[in-house]
Amino acid sequence: MSRYIGQSLPRRDARLKATGEARFTADLSLPFMLHAAVLRSPYPHARIVRLDTSRAERLPGVKAVLTARDTSGVKWGVFRYTRDQEFLAREKVRYVGEEVAAVAAESEDIAREALELIEVEYEILPAVFDPLSAVADDAPRIHDHAERNINIHVPIHVGDVDRAFDECDYVHTERTVSEEESYFMTEPYAVLAHCDRQGTVEVWMPNASPHTKAKGLANALGLPVSKVHVRHVFVGGAFGGRSDMFPGEYIAARLSQMTQRPVKLVYTREENSIAVRQGHSMVVESTFGFKRDGTLHAVDVTAYMDGGAYSSTGPIATSVPFLCFEQTYRVPNVRYNGYRVYTNKPIRGMIRTHGRAWACNVDMQLDLAAAALGLDPVEIRRRNAVRTGDTTPTQSKIFKMDSLATIEAVAEASRFREKWGKLPKWRGIGIGCVSVMSGFPMGIRGGSAAMVKFDEDAGVTVISGVVDNGQGNENVVLQIAAEALGVAPDAIQLVASDTEVTPIDQGAYSQATTLCSGNAVRLACEDARRQIFEIASDMLEAAAEDLELEDGKVFVRGSPSRAVPLRNVIRMGLLKGKNVIGHGSFGPNVDQTREWIKNPKGQLAAAFSYGSAVVEVEVDPETGFVRVLNAWVAHDCGKAINPKEVEGQMEGGLAMGGHGGILLEACKWHQGANLNPDFLGYKVPLAPDMPPIHPFIVESEDPFGPFGAKEGGLSISMCTAQAYSNAIANAIGTHIREFPHTPDRVLEAIEKGAVTGDG
Repeated sequence: MSRYIGQSLPRRDARLKATGEARFTADLSLPFMLHAAVLRSPYPHARIVRLDTSRAERLPGVKAVLTARDTSGVKWGVFRYTRDQEFLAREKVRYVGEEVAAVAAESEDIAREALELIEVEYEILPAVFDPLSAVADDAPRIHDHAERNINIHVPIHVGDVDRAFDECDYVHTERTVSEEESYFMTEPYAVLAHCDRQGTVEVWMPNASPHTKAKGLANALGLPVSKVHVRHVFVGGAFGGRSDMFPGEYIAARLSQMTQRPVKLVYTREENSIAVRQGHSMVVESTFGFKRDGTLHAVDVTAYMDGGAYSSTGPIATSVPFLCFEQTYRVPNVRYNGYRVYTNKPIRGMIRTHGRAWACNVDMQLDLAAAALGLDPVEIRRRNAVRTGDTTPTQSKIFKMDSLATIEAVAEASRFREKWGKLPKWRGIGIGCVSVMSGFPMGIRGGSAAMVKFDEDAGVTVISGVVDNGQGNENVVLQIAAEALGVAPDAIQLVASDTEVTPIDQGAYSQATTLCSGNAVRLACEDARRQIFEIASDMLEAAAEDLELEDGKVFVRGSPSRAVPLRNVIRMGLLKGKNVIGHGSFGPNVDQTREWIKNPKGQLAAAFSYGSAVVEVEVDPETGFVRVLNAWVAHDCGKAINPKEVEGQMEGGLAMGGHGGILLEACKWHQGANLNPDFLGYKVPLAPDMPPIHPFIVESEDPFGPFGAKEGGLSISMCTAQAYSNAIANAIGTHIREFPHTPDRVLEAIEKGAVTGDG
């Protein structure tokens, strides 16, 4: 029986964050620290004709001015074939807010004053602001290498799609459109860099993958990875927006190199919106074909994603919406063409709610097919759900997943079947489902390693690259270590997310922390146990395989009185020159030959989670306002290491993906300028906005996860978006094909439905 796995233990960081004692990057300072500010482009597309920094350099208090002339010209991109972004614009700018120059000065006020003294002459170029316009033959070319501004094309074709449509009894085509989203972390982006006399660069910044950041920064600075140390710091949210490399960390590090002093750069809220990452807007055109019994037989989807000015995580972003779909529903014949398109807007990256137009399009198709074929929405999802033992079209084996249990959990708790078609006018209920992978091929940074060491008094320290962006990842690895070692979690010290000290780790990316980082910690603890038992076997005159470790004692199984304190075992080991240090490494069972574009087939991940949601709403036909009455969410997370943390992730997923993603969140634009980059203009859900949420944890005991655990929470972010959208459609009698479903769009849909007779 587990003592620490499955227990809702308090978060270690809860008190520090609640009292304000937690120190984030912007709270840090170092002796002789300088302050940085960045000059940004006022134009969406322009050639830099002249750049004169001489007046800024002469301003008292200015210690360095940085432009592209002071860099090596290294370009950034997640993959070699996507390296298209210099961290400071050299010949031209491609979006409003792009970095042109930076200043380090004795104070932030002096740095910002210096920016006003930098003279830049631009030649304004034609710009394009949406993906469909950007792929037109006469569109201005944003990058010389990209014909029709196509950044990434992911083609996937399995089966005979055209023949399969001829075999279908119901075929329907849909088009959905979603606007850009902002991450809006509570913590604005900040970075503190310090280059010492030996040329080693230390960096503090909010991040989701310190080892990935260190590698990217080392490449940009022309340093060995061992000379770049990303330090541990509290992080105020990520949601996918802290994984990539940003100009800010390069700028601060390079200025520190130039001045030989620490440099801190803190973004304003507006900069945080436009100069880090945003979520992609999308246009999705789909055709779905079903057999008479409701089984999905053929799918043809084309998706256009607005990628902004540079590649970032382009191949991954273009692929993931499709991959989540194929993991969710069975389909023998499928054709997908995903296009990530360059536009003159800020750069887009992966986000917790990536692909709401895609996912909602899928579930809209299912609801429409169910109505046409005489099924209810729950039944059509049951018949098509991917299950344990299935293989996806791109050849990923689903080793263990309990999709049906999540569907039934929310359907029964919400009384969906009883309510479907029987609710009062303007009331609606909807369901959504999605699957998410735990880990995917990331090369040498796709796995994790960990160590556990014992002090002479048997004190335990776990050393792991795990990073915690608010999900509770540190608690997860501590509970895993506690279970494996028989030691209380609060007796274990954790050294985490410091690249100088910790072994490599993929970070809080690709939903792999529990699977990879957790398994690495488990294996390190098991290695330490073996060493402890080898030492104790002589002390207890028993075979090592007959020993147990619990509550700080090593004892003979079945004879608890034959015991020795763990402290004594550790000290005996030291006397014998056997310092107990456990090592563990884990990489997910993935096909390393799989590649996002050239070879999008093979085992994608070792584990797959599944989420389902039901939402009940009431729509005001006079105002278009949607009131969410209740929400039910169920998640197969394999095994909940800490149930309260999983429930918190489920609730947060509904807030961001469902309530925010469908009712509120969208970036507004004028000629490439973001009109709502702050909390006044960009609306996110607040606590009073949220409905009652009823979470259900489904445990399928994953065969590869630590103690059966896998990804915990992300699938809820998207399936709640689908449930919200379908519930609104059920309430007003027609689907809304633009996201978010703001009151004006709800009213427009009601009016159109009245005119056409829908509903």
